[in-house]
Amino acid sequence: MSWLLSPLAEHAGAVLSQVVNYQPEAPPGSQGLEKLVRYLMWFVLLSGVSAMIFAGGKFAWEKWQAGMIESPKMIVGALIGGIVATSAGTIMNGVLGQ
Repeated sequence: MSWLLSPLAEHAGAVLSQVVNYQPEAPPGSQGLEKLVRYLMWFVLLSGVSAMIFAGGKFAWEKWQAGMIESPKMIVGALIGGIVATSAGTIMNGVLGQ
């Protein structure tokens, strides 16, 4: 059986050395889509920061008015939204290879 595998093993290195290692390349016209994704990422970050500022202001207003405090739910929601958005951004950067 070794007489059959020996010639194959000798030529396997020659065949594998001829395989071209292709690098990924963006398709034509994808620059506009990448720019849109970057703009959407900035919008998500800006909306998350705005939500945190608004919830903090509402929390202070409710505390000052001595009313029912509901804003901690808004703060937790903004934090969870930020975690989801950050995770999605990290995953997309990994997929796109940047």
